[in-house]
Amino acid sequence: MKLWTHVRKNGFVLMLVIVFLLIDAFAAWRDPMTNSRRFEKDDFTKTLFHHQWDRSGPVFFGNSAVTGAYMEDKAQIPLVEMGMSYGKITDLREILRRGLYEPEEQLVVGIDVHTMLDKMQTDPRFPWSKPSYSPYMFYYRDYFQDAGGEWIRNFWAGIRKGEIDFRTYEPRWIDKELYFGRETAEQLKKDWERYEANYSWMQLGDMADNLDALDWVIGYAKEHALPLKVVWMPLNPDAAYPQPAYWKQLKERVNGALNINAIPVLDLSDAFKPDEFHDLVHLNRETGAPKFTAEVDRWLRSFGKSAK
Repeated sequence: MKLWTHVRKNGFVLMLVIVFLLIDAFAAWRDPMTNSRRFEKDDFTKTLFHHQWDRSGPVFFGNSAVTGAYMEDKAQIPLVEMGMSYGKITDLREILRRGLYEPEEQLVVGIDVHTMLDKMQTDPRFPWSKPSYSPYMFYYRDYFQDAGGEWIRNFWAGIRKGEIDFRTYEPRWIDKELYFGRETAEQLKKDWERYEANYSWMQLGDMADNLDALDWVIGYAKEHALPLKVVWMPLNPDAAYPQPAYWKQLKERVNGALNINAIPVLDLSDAFKPDEFHDLVHLNRETGAPKFTAEVDRWLRSFGKSAK
């Protein structure tokens, strides 16, 4: 009886909670963060969008360094460019573990100075970032507020014109960021100082989760008979901007795991000149990216020749 009395006294509040949960469940089912252009997209979703929502194929995974360097439309052996801003190996593990994408034929992983950093910030819009216990609309509340504010403004503008307009909206940007030209020396120095303060003090212990994720990806590739290859992404060699202290040690640790598992490696970390970069970690689109794509093509073709 006490329970029923409590329910009756708080019935209105409980009803509101139930209504909210039902609305939230409907929103999660519709998943506008993926399916509506009213909402900003993460780079994984943008990859799917630009490939007609196909969730399988040969993949070149990495962070924004891969986005900037690999020109899928110019490649002779095209891979699905799955570079993602703030992408890490732990993200690749989640993609594969959750079955969000199924690599076929081969999986190429690009690793740069930031790909393995556990504490590197991430994109909260990644589909695997939302905790299972968090309500959909609450977790993405900032994006709902942005889309809802636009909806209200357009609705009000329509009312003032004597119209009822629920459909008009400005589609959110759906392309990934590319890197043209070259930053000034002043900006490069600011970038280096920011990286130095935020990341360069890290050691292998600060990459433990991503190192574990790499071992998991290696195991996944073996289990699925999926050819796995790794590319060390270019790093600006300008002596004015020294490499992070952990870089050499990280490469040795990762290369050791790759060599034990007979995974092919293409090291392009020191293969490009400063004027082929946009900044410290992104090749420019004019000269750096075409050269990089050609180098990867040449390397991938070599496996076909060796098999004959």
